[in-house]
Amino acid sequence: MEDILAVFTDKSDGNLAYHVGDKRHNVDKNQKALAKKHGYRFSDLRYMNQVHGNNVVIVNHNSPRCTDDCDGLITNEKNLPLMVMVADCIPILLHDKKEGVIAALHAGRNSTFLKIVKVALDIMKKNFGCKGENIEALMGPSIQKCCYEVNDELLNIVEKNFGKEFIEGKNIDLQGINRAILEQNHVKNIEISKICTKCSGTEHYSYRKDPKTGRFAGVIKL
Repeated sequence: MEDILAVFTDKSDGNLAYHVGDKRHNVDKNQKALAKKHGYRFSDLRYMNQVHGNNVVIVNHNSPRCTDDCDGLITNEKNLPLMVMVADCIPILLHDKKEGVIAALHAGRNSTFLKIVKVALDIMKKNFGCKGENIEALMGPSIQKCCYEVNDELLNIVEKNFGKEFIEGKNIDLQGINRAILEQNHVKNIEISKICTKCSGTEHYSYRKDPKTGRFAGVIKL
C-alpha cells in the first residue's frame, strides 16, 4: 500500500493496550514511541475499546481518542491514524486509494462470525462511495488454521454459516472466512500474513500461548 502508512507492530514496539494490566505510563510511552517512529502525533491516534462485536464507527479529528464498544474504525481524514489491538485475533486494515478512505478492524472469532468486514465495507460504500474493486485489504499476524482448535459448537457454526471448507479436523480458518467475505464484496486485492501468532515464533503476543499477555497492533493512516 503506497501513499499511506499501514503497519503491524511486534513485541519490539511493546504492549500498546491499556486494558491488560500494564501501567498506564508504560503504554503511553510505547504508543508515543510508535507515533515518533512512524511520523504521526500521539494525540491524533484513534483506537477502540474492543468488545468482539461488529460495531464499526466513522471517526474524525473531533472524535475521542478511544471509541467505546467498537471493533472497527473508518475515516477519510488525513493524518488521523487508526489502531486495532490484537493478540491472536486478526487485525484487518482496509484502504480505498481512489476515495481516500481507510479502516482498521478487529476480526476475532465473534467479529468474524458477525461479518465485521462486510459491515465495514457497507459503510465505506454507503458513506464514501467506495467500490470493492478499489479497496485493498491487509490481514496482519494472527492465529492461523494450524493452531486454531475450537469446540464442536463452534465447528457447527462455521459449517452451517460459512461452509465445511473452513474446517480442518477440529481447527477453523478465520483468515479464509474473512477472505471469502471480502471476495463476495468484490475486494480482490487481499494480502494475508503467513505469521501464526501462536506457533511462528515469539515476535508477537499470543493470548492462546499466554493469557497474561500484551497487545500488538495494526495502524493505518492517510
